[in-house]
Amino acid sequence: MRFPLRIFSQVPRYRFIGRRHLGFAITLIGILATGGLLATKGLNFGIDFAGGVVMEVRTDEAADIAKMRQLLAASVNTNNASLQAVGDDRQVMIRLKPQGDEKQGDVAQAVRDVLDAEYGAPIDYLRVDYVGPQVGSELIKGSFMALGFAMLAMMFYLWFRFEWQYGVGGILALLHDAILTFGFYSLTGLEFNLTSVAAILTVIGYSINDSVVIYDRIRENLRRFKVKPVGDIIDVSVNETLERTVLTGGTLLAALIGLVWLGGDVLFGFSAAMIFGVFVGTYSSIFVSSNILYYLNLRQEAQDNPVEA
Repeated sequence: MRFPLRIFSQVPRYRFIGRRHLGFAITLIGILATGGLLATKGLNFGIDFAGGVVMEVRTDEAADIAKMRQLLAASVNTNNASLQAVGDDRQVMIRLKPQGDEKQGDVAQAVRDVLDAEYGAPIDYLRVDYVGPQVGSELIKGSFMALGFAMLAMMFYLWFRFEWQYGVGGILALLHDAILTFGFYSLTGLEFNLTSVAAILTVIGYSINDSVVIYDRIRENLRRFKVKPVGDIIDVSVNETLERTVLTGGTLLAALIGLVWLGGDVLFGFSAAMIFGVFVGTYSSIFVSSNILYYLNLRQEAQDNPVEA
């Protein structure tokens, strides 16, 4: 016998449209706060964007990454090192950003001196690469172009899948999610690198998926109920899909909490941003992308496209 997991004993009747002004106020405050953070504090760009040193080292036995990280953290010139295992358990990638007027060559030499003197086991230095600021600026440009193209592609998908109104609501929700996630990185000071760009793309992908589910129910109910006010239809549609939204978000949060707890420093920034993004994406699919439709001419579109018998 199947026992389906239920959160609500019956379809809830929350009045989301009635609280749309509060939702828009919260959205505006979040966007303004993000703008202030980016203007005053900025982003903590990682090596991918700011330039730095990438080293690969190999040990005779399994590498003690925790010990390496501790040794480098204790060094004045290498306290921003990021270490991760690559390949087998004897190979480690070390990534560092020069601080102030430090030269990349001096930073790489400092790493060699610390590890050779204090690690206590032979270390082979397989490669040392230097990422210049020019490469970083090109990556920044390419990353923002990728985010922009992804949002435009999703907007056009919603336009052709539904109607232009849904595309407008969807793109505004995606902009909201992306902006607030940038604000999260600025507020927390987490390193912003290519993995962070992947996190933002994943957040907007999760958000648009949630919005599409709600949009599909709104379109169906608009064609079914000819005289019911648009605001009531949006409320009914959001409430009918709310259980699915909560279950999807809860499942994803459970996995992300596991990554934060067990994933280590390498995955912490990505996982933390994704946890924030689950809440932001769920909020925007209900209070941004859906509520925007209230102000657009959805009823005429539903009359032009009635439900097929």
